[in-house]
Amino acid sequence: MDKKTTFNVWYFVAAFVGILLLQSVIAGFVGTQPISYSEFQQLLRDGKVAEVAVSDRFITGVVKEALPGGQTRFSTTRVEEGFADELGRFGVKVTGQIESTFLRDLLSWVVPVALFVGIWWFVMRRMAAGGGLGGGLMSIGKSRAKVYVETDTGVTFADVAGVDEAKEELQEVVDFLRDPGRYGRLGGRMPKGVLLVGPPGTGKTLLAKAVAGEAKVPFFSISGSEFVEMFVGVGAARVRDLFEQARTRAPAIIFIDELDAMGRSRMPGLGGGGNDEKEQTLNQLLVELDGFDTKSGVVLLAATNRPEILDPALLRAGRFDRQVLVDKPDKKGRIQILGVHMKKIQLAPDVNEEQVAALTPGFTGADLANLVNEAALLATRRDGEAVGMADFNNAIERIIAGLEKRNRILNPKEREIVAFHEMGHALVAMALPGSDPVHKVSIIPRGIGALGYTIQRPTEDRYVVTREELEGKMAVLLGGRAAEWIVFHHLSTGAADDLRRVTEIARAMVVQYGMSPDLGHVTYERDQRGFLGGMALPAERAYADSTASTIDREVHDIAERAFGRAVAVLTERRILLDATARKLLAQETLEAGDITAIAAEMQVPA
Repeated sequence: MDKKTTFNVWYFVAAFVGILLLQSVIAGFVGTQPISYSEFQQLLRDGKVAEVAVSDRFITGVVKEALPGGQTRFSTTRVEEGFADELGRFGVKVTGQIESTFLRDLLSWVVPVALFVGIWWFVMRRMAAGGGLGGGLMSIGKSRAKVYVETDTGVTFADVAGVDEAKEELQEVVDFLRDPGRYGRLGGRMPKGVLLVGPPGTGKTLLAKAVAGEAKVPFFSISGSEFVEMFVGVGAARVRDLFEQARTRAPAIIFIDELDAMGRSRMPGLGGGGNDEKEQTLNQLLVELDGFDTKSGVVLLAATNRPEILDPALLRAGRFDRQVLVDKPDKKGRIQILGVHMKKIQLAPDVNEEQVAALTPGFTGADLANLVNEAALLATRRDGEAVGMADFNNAIERIIAGLEKRNRILNPKEREIVAFHEMGHALVAMALPGSDPVHKVSIIPRGIGALGYTIQRPTEDRYVVTREELEGKMAVLLGGRAAEWIVFHHLSTGAADDLRRVTEIARAMVVQYGMSPDLGHVTYERDQRGFLGGMALPAERAYADSTASTIDREVHDIAERAFGRAVAVLTERRILLDATARKLLAQETLEAGDITAIAAEMQVPA
């Protein structure tokens, strides 16, 4: 109920009360003269009363001669007859008085009406706010976008780190919103839409809020899923309403998060089609993108981590003209992000942002924020006065490997197998050139199924990997299984995850990277993962059965060569393998320096 409707309702209540008051006043001026009961008795005794009408509380009548006031009609209030006679014998004037029930009668009318109006107003407000059928029966076509002004976002580019290229692209949008006329002087125009693409947790939503904070304009934020409801046509109506709101408050920014929820491709087989409501919503968005003028000062930002499933009509020129990749940060970006989040906690002098960044390759901005928080919680748990480097190391292990499961008791034989298995990984990694340095080896169970773990830390971010490096990585993965084979002469289920990863690498080498001499420089399967990674789709086979047999043989041979290489490395270092495994059984955790010290003491290569 809006202000205008509320105003009219109160007018109605005032008119109703006025009518009741007017009726009461008029009733008192109908030519009837009120008299006391004693006067009535005197008139009765004098024989001046012509006729009377008696009710429960009143007596009205007509006198034979006009009363002193010039009226012939009178009214009086009844009084108990015996009591009136008793008072009359002592010369007391008796006047009847009826308790006024006007207020009670008025409330008996007004309160039920007000209660009904109040309940109706409350229900309508609740339904309009999102309850009821379809998210608001009375405002079903209204957009539920949250409007943020600059003070509400509280985010500027200073709060966003590690994505310098994306900030440079969006700085142009900020300049346009501040001075739209400057961009039209040479005939150019700003992009109608900017699509932020990147893995989850890289800061796409934060960047959009920072653009609004920098430009100091209203920020309309809504999720793509909020457009789609159970009623057909609701999504399209909400799209129209959202753009209309933005035009009235221009310059403004419209931000649609998770665009893939409403912009999924309409082509069969890609998860689209068969949903008229989603298609109508998408069609209305396309119409709005074609219809609104960039000179009006409205900029559309959207974010998605699945650009490969978006409808091609959305991505064509003239709609989302510009796509900005917000990727996982490199080492320099991670240092900047850690600097932003570390300002909020009490740091110990031994904490080095660059060292923490080197230990976290592949972490997104959200992962790094979580890491800083986990390290602060660990320091709090141990009653420390500041967050130290050890806390960050423990937090990284907790995020990567999982929570420690010290209550998971292994029998002595299993602990021995796990110790040799993990030392097999570590020694092969330390022996092969090009492998990532070993950071820590532990036989403390972590996570859901890990009975032990070996952590390697890459020294730099890598984007291109050679065949030799892939073969070395497979040998490291099979180092644990090779150690079990050398020491115990049997194989166990502990290498199941290692085997899966080795098989994936070997198959990719053969069918995707063209690294098999027998099959040549040909790709037989394309990478079925999404543009930004994620779950793999079923592979499409486009080769003969004979080729499939050759692929299987090549994958088998590559894995066998990697296993043989791991066995050869550990056989050469069997003495060091036994010594470090016994040390690991005793201490449960070994650092890289501990292994190097044992090798130097035994005068054998690590």
